[in-house]
Amino acid sequence: MTSPIQALEQQRLLLQMEYHTEKEAFRKQTEEMGVQRKVKRGDAWWPLKVGNSYYNSLNQLVIEVFRTTDQDIEHTFEFGKSVMFFHQDENSKIKYLPFSATVSYVDGDRMVCIIPNNGYLVTLQKTEQLGVQLSFDETSYRLMMEALDRAIKGKGRIGYLRDLFYSHQKAETFVFPPLHFPYLNPTQEEAVNLVLRSKDVAIVHGPPGTGKTTTLVEAIRETLMRENQVMVCAQSNMAVDWISEKLVDRGINVLRIGNPTRVNDKMLSFTYERRFEAHPDYPHLWAIRKAIRELRAHRKRGDEKFHQKLESLKGRATELEIRIQNELFGEARVIACTLIGAANRLLDGQKFGTLFIDEAAQALEAACWIPIRRCSRVILAGDHCQLPPTIKSVAALKAGLGKTLMERIVETHPEAVTLLKIQYRMNEDIMRFSSNYFYDGQLESSPTVKYRSILDLDIPMEWIDTSDHLFKEEFVGESFGRINKEEAELTLNTLQQYFERIGKQRLLEEHIDVGIISPYRAQVQYLRRLLMKQELFKPFRRQISINTVDGFQGQERDIIVVSMVRANEEGQIGFLRDLRRMNVAITRARMKLIILGDMPTLTHHPFYRQLWQYISNLQKDSKLT
Repeated sequence: MTSPIQALEQQRLLLQMEYHTEKEAFRKQTEEMGVQRKVKRGDAWWPLKVGNSYYNSLNQLVIEVFRTTDQDIEHTFEFGKSVMFFHQDENSKIKYLPFSATVSYVDGDRMVCIIPNNGYLVTLQKTEQLGVQLSFDETSYRLMMEALDRAIKGKGRIGYLRDLFYSHQKAETFVFPPLHFPYLNPTQEEAVNLVLRSKDVAIVHGPPGTGKTTTLVEAIRETLMRENQVMVCAQSNMAVDWISEKLVDRGINVLRIGNPTRVNDKMLSFTYERRFEAHPDYPHLWAIRKAIRELRAHRKRGDEKFHQKLESLKGRATELEIRIQNELFGEARVIACTLIGAANRLLDGQKFGTLFIDEAAQALEAACWIPIRRCSRVILAGDHCQLPPTIKSVAALKAGLGKTLMERIVETHPEAVTLLKIQYRMNEDIMRFSSNYFYDGQLESSPTVKYRSILDLDIPMEWIDTSDHLFKEEFVGESFGRINKEEAELTLNTLQQYFERIGKQRLLEEHIDVGIISPYRAQVQYLRRLLMKQELFKPFRRQISINTVDGFQGQERDIIVVSMVRANEEGQIGFLRDLRRMNVAITRARMKLIILGDMPTLTHHPFYRQLWQYISNLQKDSKLT
């Protein structure tokens, strides 16, 4: 039996393997991939238009850049990501500028980047044919390594939690009669009570459509009746935004460290940066900072009082910054950030009674240890039967890097886990397969959605077998994976036929929305291009979104169409073997799920064989009734 410390040391080794694999893949991609390919993938903007530069409210030098081409491509830039600027020389070779920058925020085709100093500003403004691309993220790895080191050496509370998570020793709880919440269902009520009773750890396991966010918001509200302030984290900026928005809607004062992915006034209003700027003392601070910059710019030779003046101004600026920061933190009831963002220097010295980690099943364990050091107890929420963390190193994955802290605690502390069982999203027939396969058949449909459908006597799930058409997949480069162009065309034709059955007027009046999902990025981009060309879909463009499975995590649509892509003689299905991804894909649909896939290829795998059988039985049953 390995000790907790040995297990974490093993994690650290696996994380180093992942670091080296990702760094090497990034190096190869940077050297070998042309600019246009990066732009098409959404990992680069080129050429850029350079806008204003200024110091933001946190006294960071920033520059605005604008995307001028390929504006319909979904890009992967967001707050906190590391980027590099480049230009093309006369031989079309990419030359990188000698510094990296950090994304402050992105709003459509405008991005604001934090740059290290003034010297680089001039370079950016003078460079022609300038572009920007994602950079390798050294910082996240460094922070995760440091967090693991702290957990390994930890004494006191962090040491206690480490030993608890890796053993079967019972987690401690309070004892009190259950509280009742009339607006929650019995399993949600049970989850909130479990959270309130736990002294060390609790897990809210929320399968698709079971109201995990509603439950978590309630648990946070109730915890705030007992504690002054809590910390709420998630793996992605989007997940942090989602829970923050729900808390703000319930009248809770949230302070968001970092910028949101959707830049609108509501989301920005609870960010630290915007609140800092809105503080009554900020104009005074801004004036002092301006005076510091002017003093440095106009320093006279032999000015003996220069250092004295500078130190005096810096002292006043620091004093004001601390005062504003203390007031903002003092007013906030919830401090919200990503797991990596929990290492932000703004949080130095901050301690919390409770840490809530949402979407915990998507986070590497090492990332969870970053905020855990600030807290006494940990509440994790998520679903380990949906999307796992993304891991590039096959060896590290096989050796266990993909096992999340949430999965570990589910195994060692089943008494600390509560399952939400009533789902409010899907027609019963769509839900039943997922429930039986992933959740021991424990899920139930709320009566409000049980029989929901778009058309009378419609079969909620269909599988269109593409093997009769003899379609074949194609390979299009390592990181793009596969494409099946004929299947993409059939996907849109199938949707068109279904639209014709519903009728244009009803589609528009009832805002029936559609998600087209494919596990492969190349297929997603091909489908997007096809959709743009087809006149028939023009009136419905706003109602149709096309994305990968990961892009649809946490979302739902009335109609979901899935293009599976794989079609080959050998029955090879690649990463479609990751069934948690398919669980996400098939549970996004409220009323209608259509799968297009080569049945002989896919049913080599028992999961797809069972899915095919299940859907065939639904079709048989509908013919009998």
